[in-house]
Formats: sequence, C-alpha cells, structure tokens
Amino acid sequence: MDSTKVTTSESVSKKKGKTKKLKQKIKTDEAPVQEMEQAEIEVTENKSESGACFPPTFSVSEIKNKQRRHAMFLKLKEEKRKAPPKEVPKTIENQRIYDETTVNPEDEEVAFDEGTDEFSAYFNRLTNPKVLITTSDRPRGRTVRFCEQLATMIPHAHVYYRRGLALKRVIPQCISRGFTYLMVINEDRKVPNGLVLCHLPDGPTAHFKVSSVRLRKEMKRRGKDPTEHVPEVILNNFTTRLGHSIGRMFAALFPHDPQFVGRQVATFHNQRDFIFFRFHRYIFKNEKKVGIQELGPRFTLKLRSLQKGTFDSKFGEYEWVHKRHEMDSSRRKFHL
Repeated sequence: MDSTKVTTSESVSKKKGKTKKLKQKIKTDEAPVQEMEQAEIEVTENKSESGACFPPTFSVSEIKNKQRRHAMFLKLKEEKRKAPPKEVPKTIENQRIYDETTVNPEDEEVAFDEGTDEFSAYFNRLTNPKVLITTSDRPRGRTVRFCEQLATMIPHAHVYYRRGLALKRVIPQCISRGFTYLMVINEDRKVPNGLVLCHLPDGPTAHFKVSSVRLRKEMKRRGKDPTEHVPEVILNNFTTRLGHSIGRMFAALFPHDPQFVGRQVATFHNQRDFIFFRFHRYIFKNEKKVGIQELGPRFTLKLRSLQKGTFDSKFGEYEWVHKRHEMDSSRRKFHL
C-alpha cells in the first residue's frame, strides 16, 4: 500500500512540473507578441500626430520572435522608402496676380453692359457681319496670300486693295456699303506684322501685333481647303472686362448660326495675353473617336491698344494701351 501511494504522489508531482514549464513557455512566447502590439500602437499614434511615420523608441533587435522581428523590420523599411508628396509646380498661370476686372457672367452690371455696347446689335440678331479686308500700301506676295486665305475662312469677307487711300477716307465708304468690319493687315520687310480691326460704324478699334504667321502651303499634314460653310467659333480664357470685349469683337466677325455640316471650327485661345488662332475641321473616325485636322492659316495676336470709336490716330480716345514697363515689372499680371 505504501509503495503504491509513493508512486501516485510522484506521478502527480511530475505532471505539475510539466504544466509549470508549459505555462512558462507560453508566457515567453506571448511576451514578444505583446511587445509587437505595443510597438504598432506607438507607430500609429506617431502617424496620427505628426502625419509621418517614425520608428519606435525601442530597437527592433529586442524583439525575440524571429517572424515578428522580420515583419517589423520590413514594415519600417517600406515606410522609409516612401517618397514625400510631390509639390505642385509653380507656373506663370497658377501664380497669376488676381485681376479685379475679372468678369462674372451672372453679374447684372456685365449683362447691362453687354446689352448696350457696340456689339449688342449683332448679338440681338439685328445685323449680319460683312468684313472688308485690306492691306497697307504696296503689299508683297506673302501679305496678299494671307489676306486671301483670311477671306476664305471668314464668311462674307471681301479683299480690296487700298491704292494709297487713307483709312479715314476708306471708313465712310465701308459704312455706306454696309460693311460691319474693316480689317487692315500691315507688313514689315515682306512679313505681316500688324492687324487693325475696326468695328463699324461706331467702333471700337483694336490694334494687334501679328507674329508666327504660317500659310496653308507651309503647314504639314494640312487638310483640304475650307468650304463655304459657316464655322463654329470657340473663345477660350477671355476672363477680364477687356478680354470680354475683345472676345465679343472676334465673335462678331462670324455669322450667328454655324453650319455643323461643314465640321469647321475657328478657335481664339488666350494664354498669357497672347491670342492663338487655329482653324480646324472635325474628322469622325467612328461613333466614339473624333479627330481634328488643321486647315490653316495660323497666327498669333498680341493686343497693343483698344480705341473708342473708329480709327483715329491723332485725336482718338484710347480705352487701353499696352505699356512696356508694366510687362517688365510684373510678368504674372495679365490683362485679357
């Protein structure tokens, strides 16, 4: 009996010793897991506070669990590799100085001015545009071809040569014959370099510098010559009061209702006070894809002055004149 009691007590003590060893192993295994959870909590707190990820206060090598240590190491390595967010590049457009004369289309004052300005008769469909295109005295071949191509692009446009007549004598004859616009192309050294656009009969008169003129023969991959259909007109980025009046002046060059069958578009795009002109044709490849084909000519305009009334170089009243020192002092200020 005594021997059996001794054996049973020894077996019980051995089982208790095994359970204690298992509990100690479980505790040692759980310790690194708890350390990893605390480290992750600290990393997330640092992220929420500073917006960036910083390594924990303790070293990764202190984690005894190999798999947890390796995972933590990879996680910190990936966070170090992450690049900082890219900054928005500074351009002249997004650094532009705000202009107080920026037009709000829903403004009542702007709507009243549009209803009473010189172009109100055109936008109320009381008049139809009729354009007279002429040149300076003794034009060269390039300027003559440029005028002829403008006449094929603008509906109801006619080209006449001045023959030494002054503009003050040409304007009354244009008014008596029902013309609504007088367009004068000036040249220098056989190259077109200026454009005077006079709205008849009450003005205004705008003077532009012309540059980067390319005729149809000088363009690559150009389409066929434009048809007689009335094109659409697109005006981009004419946001100020001055730009709004210039945009309305360009819009009044073309008839009211465009003929979409011709698929032709005339675009006046303003960027940094340079007005880029392009003349395109739509090309429908299928039901979803549409391409454009440039027809020409192309040129760039820069506004020099805007004068009230018709052309008068001596006694005319100017609404706006381009000043050279303003452009030199601030290149971030635009007027159109």
